[in-house]
Amino acid sequence: MFDHRRTARYNNSSIGEVMTRSSPTKPNGAAHVHGPGAHASSKAPPKDDTCGPDEHARRARTANLSEEQLERAAALFRAAGDVSRLKLLSRLCDGEWCVTELADAAGVGLSTVSQQLRLLRAERIVARRRAGKHIFYSLADAHVIDLIQSAIEHAGEPHTHERASDTTDSHEEEP
Repeated sequence: MFDHRRTARYNNSSIGEVMTRSSPTKPNGAAHVHGPGAHASSKAPPKDDTCGPDEHARRARTANLSEEQLERAAALFRAAGDVSRLKLLSRLCDGEWCVTELADAAGVGLSTVSQQLRLLRAERIVARRRAGKHIFYSLADAHVIDLIQSAIEHAGEPHTHERASDTTDSHEEEP
């Protein structure tokens, strides 16, 4: 007997419909499925949507990434991920700025900008130099410049869900 109290909902993303599947099975062991196509022939084998190892080319890694590298990269993205800090970084893409100039350009207090720059410096995203009573900040290196410019450029592109060269999901097959 089928127990309607234990049903799970899932999204059949290939066609965008919500289906339900019960945890218990029918007496013959088949899962009880509701939704479009649920009354199709029960003799058809279930479709396996996973990729097999022979379906893709092997990718050679030139270098193994350490956990430390990945943690530091994640910390970099967290630090740069705040809008106000990203505005500072965008300004620094143009070259070196004095802290006072950055505060004036952002329309915030000197202490606010200093705190943001301190965090960015701790993550080695920005570098600083002192010249008398002035402290100047710049992006740490060409990698950071490229990363910030690429992120901002990418954000300005039209939003699409597909790459131009790929019009179907890699796990979907055409009928």
